[in-house]
Amino acid sequence: MFHIDPLRPVPRALITHAHADHARPGHGAVLATRETLDIMAIRCGQNFCREQQTATYGEQLTIGDTHIAFHPAGHVLGSAQIAISHRAGGGKIVFSGDYKRAADPTCAAFEPVRCDIFITEATFGLPVFNHPDPAKETGKLLRSLELFPGRAHLVGVYALGKGQRLAALVREAGYDRPLHVHGALEKLMDYYQSRGVNLGPWRKIEAADRAALAGEIILCPPSAQSTPWAAKFPDPLCALASGWMRVRARARQRGAELPLVISDHAGWDDLCATIIETGCEEVWITHGEADALMRWAQLRQLRAKPLHLAGYGDEADDEAAEAVADARA
Repeated sequence: MFHIDPLRPVPRALITHAHADHARPGHGAVLATRETLDIMAIRCGQNFCREQQTATYGEQLTIGDTHIAFHPAGHVLGSAQIAISHRAGGGKIVFSGDYKRAADPTCAAFEPVRCDIFITEATFGLPVFNHPDPAKETGKLLRSLELFPGRAHLVGVYALGKGQRLAALVREAGYDRPLHVHGALEKLMDYYQSRGVNLGPWRKIEAADRAALAGEIILCPPSAQSTPWAAKFPDPLCALASGWMRVRARARQRGAELPLVISDHAGWDDLCATIIETGCEEVWITHGEADALMRWAQLRQLRAKPLHLAGYGDEADDEAAEAVADARA
C-alpha cells in the first residue's frame, strides 16, 4: 500500500513535488523524482525519511500488484503526475498533482497522459482565471524599474519554483543586472543552477546592502514584505507574483502595489484542455474550485466528482507551509 502526498507520516509515500503542502518529512519510504528528493533534503534535512527511491520520468515501476509511472507536471523542478494501473488490467488513473501548461525554462514541460480516470487539481478552476502571457507581466516589472529608478522593487515569490521562474523570465526579457535574493531563496537558487537552469547573476542580500538597492529587483518570500527587513530598502515598492493577483481584492489585501499575474498552476482553459487531452471518461477534482469544472465536465458527458482533501489548496495555508519550510532550510 502507498499514499500520494500524505499530510501525516506513512510507511510508503509517493510525492508529486517538493512544495511543503505536498512533501512532508517523517515517512518510512519516499518515491519521487531525483529533484524532488534533493529539494526535500534541502528543506527538511537529509534524514527526512528512512528510505529513498528515485523515479525517472516515463519509467514503469511496480509496487505489489500496481504499476506506477511518473510524468512531467510542469509545476516546479522535479514535479510529476503519477500514473497508476493494476497489473491485471482494469484501467489507468492519473493523479495530476499541481501542474501548469505555460512554458517554463526552469522545469520539464507538462505531458498529457492518456487515462481512464484523471484526478486534477483545480486551484484556478473558474472561467475568470485565464492567466496572461507571463512575458507581459514581466514587462510590467521592468517598466516599473524604468519609471521608478529610486525605488527598490521587492517581488514576493515562493522560494521554490516561482523565484527561479521569475529570474528566468527577466533573463528572457533581456534584463542582465544581478538579482538580489533573500536568504530563504539562496539554497534553492543554487540547486536549480546545479541542475543546469540558467538564472543569470544573483546575489544574496546582506544587511549592509539594503540601503544601496534603489532601482534593483529583490526576490523575497511574500511574508518578508511586511517585516522590518523590507523597510530598510529605499522607498520599497512591493510586487507580488501569483495567479491570485488576477483578483484585485486579493492584491489590495496583500498590499501589492504592483500585482504580477504569474501562476504556476493551470488556468481555466488549460484545465479544460488537459482533461480532453487525457481522453478520460471520469474526472475527479481536488483542492480548488470544483463546482464549475465538474459542471463543465458533466456537460461533455464525463463523469465528474469533487474530492474534498483537507489541507490542500488554500493560499494562506500553502504560504504558511512554505514559510516554515524556508525557515527550516
